[in-house]
Amino acid sequence: MSKIIVANWKMNPPTLQEAEDLFRASAGAIVCSPFVYLEELSKIKSGAVLGAQDIAFSDEPRQTGEVSGEMLKRLGVKYVIIGHSERRWKLGESAETVNRKLKLALVHNLTPIVCIGEKVRDESFKKFLEEQVAATFASLSAGEISKCLIAYEPVWSISTTPGSKPDTPDSAVESISIIKSALAINYSLLAIRYLYGGSVDSQNVGDFISKPEIAGVLVGGASVDKEEFKKILDISLNV
Repeated sequence: MSKIIVANWKMNPPTLQEAEDLFRASAGAIVCSPFVYLEELSKIKSGAVLGAQDIAFSDEPRQTGEVSGEMLKRLGVKYVIIGHSERRWKLGESAETVNRKLKLALVHNLTPIVCIGEKVRDESFKKFLEEQVAATFASLSAGEISKCLIAYEPVWSISTTPGSKPDTPDSAVESISIIKSALAINYSLLAIRYLYGGSVDSQNVGDFISKPEIAGVLVGGASVDKEEFKKILDISLNV
């Protein structure tokens, strides 16, 4: 099975022209673009698949600044990132809000890319991951959860986090096994695809995706560097 490469452009690039150039160069990837570019990118046949970086937590239309799942579907979006660490930790998005967004993504037949990860790697990180899994997937069925991609995203390894340090493939596999066990115990779920996200670049992507437990990667900063991202895509084809 081919590896899954997800580009999270965050609030990049600054212009539509740059966004179109990047999208054309991202064949084979899931590209999670800023909302303002989605409509124009949906017109380009590049071999890339459109994803969104967020979704409204309710279909109630009286929500200033939010974007509904129905709107995303109409723009050709297939995937949506749910619970990214920057939304959880920087914007204060609660587990309840993440859970509501996840449910709505499924209602609108969008594939959720659900981010799970601890802020600090200490002696309690296993308990933290188990509790975050329970809160994130609360009241969902096994069938619903099986439609998700789960991205293990250790906050402490992200390059924009102060004092960050790179994670290792073995450490990532250990954390994924904790998440997998929590889902297996509570939902009897085993067949879910897990991604790794955290300072992924062309120098380390091969090490991560060579692990059979890691089905792909969620790429941040490196995904808006056209040449660097092309290297990542090329490496993924040869693992």
